[in-house]
Amino acid sequence: MQSTINNFENKIALITGGSRGIGKQVSIKLATLGATTIINYNTNKNEALLTQTSIIEKGGKAEIFKADMSNIKEIESLYNYIQKTYKQLDILVNSAGICQIIDYSNISEDDWDKMMEVNLKGTFFSCQKALEIMTPQKSGKIINVASTAGQMGGFIVGVNYAVSKAGVICLTKSLSKPAIKNGIHINCVAPGLIDTDMVDAFPTQLVANMKNNIPINRLGTSSEVADSIVFLASEQSSYFVGATLYINGGTYLG
Repeated sequence: MQSTINNFENKIALITGGSRGIGKQVSIKLATLGATTIINYNTNKNEALLTQTSIIEKGGKAEIFKADMSNIKEIESLYNYIQKTYKQLDILVNSAGICQIIDYSNISEDDWDKMMEVNLKGTFFSCQKALEIMTPQKSGKIINVASTAGQMGGFIVGVNYAVSKAGVICLTKSLSKPAIKNGIHINCVAPGLIDTDMVDAFPTQLVANMKNNIPINRLGTSSEVADSIVFLASEQSSYFVGATLYINGGTYLG
């Protein structure tokens, strides 16, 4: 029998970037625990459909919704749909994001702007629109996905990526205090090197070198990060406000 503290029955959960990597695992785990999951995607509809099918085949509830999280009008469309269809939103996981390996000297204005639009602007406006629904409820959980790069700096990934994720951590702290006054918990996870399709695109030797610098001597998994996000979405995290959970195998200790 599932513990009632981790029972998400009657909860509505939105997972941005929910068709791939960490977002996919979060979507599946929350649905398995009873939540109705809204899987946001932008370009890869097939992956979103596969994630939805996997959930439904296991007896869960899920639907997909296309929205570019760097586009404010599409973000508004997504949240208007949730408000109209469900009239509530209990959990938001902001996992949509992009990454780039690039030397600072080669970052163009377009590179910089695109990174900030998706990773930081999109996360802020997603939070803003979620809070419009959650504030009258006097309840809700928002979990933002940052990165160890936002804590240590971008030694491998681009400076633009590291700065955008540092911004997500600061955003989480900035929004958490006013939100908690209305019973809404906003927290953050900062994964290190995780075995996802994003990391699969990195050069093999680069990943091997990075792995050697991880004290636990392996990459993390999407499932491990998703477990931490599910914890923050549950009642077990009732005293967490503006916190950042380090999920990095010892790479960064705070």
